[in-house]
Parts: sequence; structure tokens; C-alpha cells
Amino acid sequence: MIRIFPIGRLRLGWAQTACADYERRLRRFGGVEILEIPDSRPEGEAKALRRSLRGSPVVACDLRGEPWSSEAFARFLGEHGSPSFLLGGPEGLDPSVLSDADHRCSFGPVTLPHELARVVLLEQIYRGCTILRGHPYHR
Repeated sequence: MIRIFPIGRLRLGWAQTACADYERRLRRFGGVEILEIPDSRPEGEAKALRRSLRGSPVVACDLRGEPWSSEAFARFLGEHGSPSFLLGGPEGLDPSVLSDADHRCSFGPVTLPHELARVVLLEQIYRGCTILRGHPYHR
């Protein structure tokens, strides 16, 4: 199962609605598990993340990461069936978390609000799953 570790809760209604929609869509592909980490200082968030991560490849979503195309994202999902994705809060991810991650991916050179980043991540996971299954969502 794909796991997502976002820092902080979704507070905005539009983001809650969009995330719930993608979570519902992903159920047919095995689903995702979202384990929210309380928003605090980056050092405290890093400790909480380390306690929660286990065994799967860890992908830190980071502005300075490697930009992945949707096809590359799908290939990654196909090769690593159950990765864990880390999404920083308003202050980003602690540098120690970034250096410990197996991979760092970027959604482009712009800074996204953390709630929008969660929607984008869920959409890309869904898109990747549809690419792997030959579903017409991705054209």
C-alpha cells in the first residue's frame, strides 16, 4: 500500500474534497494510507517521521528534487509498489529527512501550499496507477 506522510491537517474545504475524491478513486488500485504528522518545528516533525517510516522506499517531495514526468512517476510506482511519500508543511521538510530519503521528487520549480501539494501528489499517484493499468484517464 502506498503511504503518504503529510505534515499538518487539511483545513481548507476544497482541498479536503479533492483529496477525498482521489482517495476514493485509488481504492480500486489498492488504496493509499494517509498518516498525518502534527505540524510543529521541522526537527520535531523529522523525529515523528522517523518513528513512522518502515521498510518501503521513501520519497521526499521537495522543490529541489528531481522533476518526474507522469510516465516516470508511473514507472516508479510499478517498480516500488508500496512507497512512502513525505510532504512538508509550511516550513518544508527538515534537511535530515531530505538527506535520509531514498528519492526526492519535485512538482516543478514553484512553491506549492502544502494542501495543494497533497492534492497534486494524490492526483499523480492516481494518474500513475491508471498509466500502469492502461486506463484512459491518462491520455
